[in-house]
Formats: sequence, structure tokens, C-alpha cells
Amino acid sequence: MTAVSLPRLPAVSPATAMLVAGIGLSVSLLPPSLIALAIDERTLHGVTVWAKPIKFQLSLAMLMATLVLLLPLIPAERRDGRAVRWAAGAVLLASTLEVLYITLQAARGAASHYADGSGLERALYSLMGLGAFTIVAGCFVIGVVILRSADRFGAGVRLGGGLGLVLGAVTTLVTAFVLASGVDGPGPWVGGTRSLAGGLPLVGWSTTGGDLRVPHFFATHLMQAVPVAGLLADRWRPSAARTIVVLTAAAGVVVVVATFLQAMAGRPFLG
Repeated sequence: MTAVSLPRLPAVSPATAMLVAGIGLSVSLLPPSLIALAIDERTLHGVTVWAKPIKFQLSLAMLMATLVLLLPLIPAERRDGRAVRWAAGAVLLASTLEVLYITLQAARGAASHYADGSGLERALYSLMGLGAFTIVAGCFVIGVVILRSADRFGAGVRLGGGLGLVLGAVTTLVTAFVLASGVDGPGPWVGGTRSLAGGLPLVGWSTTGGDLRVPHFFATHLMQAVPVAGLLADRWRPSAARTIVVLTAAAGVVVVVATFLQAMAGRPFLG
């Protein structure tokens, strides 16, 4: 009999494998959290205790999925290199610890952010800040590697991927630092009612005063918006792809700065 050779699957880089594992963990926590949401009536700051873990499970899974989709922009030899492996490992470790702690605190009916409970909880909240820094630092490193890599795929998506990660990481770090420190006392609020209840649908942003979660949101999602702009530019206007990416990135930074100043002035995003 003639041996049948099966097609060889492409090798998965260590960085990709680690990030996919992180996505799997975050997603695996989502069903029990949704079940708890349906049966648990406890609240914090006017909303269900399960709002925050569900939000972080989704957002961290999205962040790691973004990195998985952007890693192919890096040539294989650099993708398997130490810088990318360490960056991906740091994102995996910090994201895993963050999402597990936030979910555990929700199960306890306790706050994970702006903790004012025991000394241990305050210490763990400080460590969460270190974890957040680790996550954005990992994204920054991968973005720099993309920008320094040889041309792969379209010029727009390569520039968009690198620039989106770098700018997203920097602006996220700045807004997160102010958000974690608090301006008008602990919490994201600047003026207005200090409650998560009655905020804008889906996002929950304050409608009575400034909310530092607004610029933080736009900063974080530069990591998706700028690469998508590059991808679309490569498809529809390849000759102007780089210009489109730079303009999109600049517009995104302007939105982050404008919403940050708006929040610091105590004005709601809408209303």
C-alpha cells in the first residue's frame, strides 16, 4: 500500500500559543459569570457585582486576540525570539492573575478596584496596577517589534499594527494611572453622582459628571482601530495607506486627549 502523507500544519509560535491559552482562560470564566449574573442579586456602587469580571473577561480576551492576529506581521524568526516570547508571556501572566482576582472578588461580593477594605485587599489593588503596567508594556514591545520588522503583508496594516499597539499602550498607561489614582476621591468619577447606576447603556459611563473611564476606553481601543484602518487602507487605497494610518492614529490620540480633558473638567461624555 502507498503511504498517505497528510498536509503538515503550520507551526504555532510560542507567543501565539501562550496568548491563545490566555484567551481560553478568560472565555472559560465567562459562562459561570453569566450564570452568577442571572442569580446573584448583590450589587457594588449600584450595579451587579458581576459587571466588572464579565467586562474584564471580555476585554482581556479581546486584547490577547488582537495580539494573536497581529503576530503574523512579524517574520517567523523574530516572532520566535526572546523579546516577543517574553512580552507575550508577561501579557498572559498578568492578564490571568488580574481576571482571576477580579472574578474571585466578585464571588466574595467585594471590590477589586479602589479597594478600601483590608490591608491585603489594598495591597492586591496596588499589585493590580503593576499587572496593568505589565500588560501594556508587553503590547508596547510587540508593537515596536512590528514597526522594526521587514515588510510583510501590506504597508498599511503593518504600520497600523505597530503604531496602534505603541500608541494604545502609551495612552492607556497614562489614562490608567490617573484613573487608578482617582481625582475626586476613589473611583473614575470627577464630580457628579458617585455611582455606577444610571450610566450610559452598555458602557455605564456617568451622565452627571466627568468619567475617566471614557479616555481609558478610547486609548485601549486604539490597539484595534488603527490596525483595522491600515487593513482597510491596504484594501481600498494602498497608495495612501501610510497616510491614512497616520491620520487615523493622530485622530485617535486627539479623541483620547479631548475626552480626558472633558472628564477632568467634570463634564459627562454625553448629556
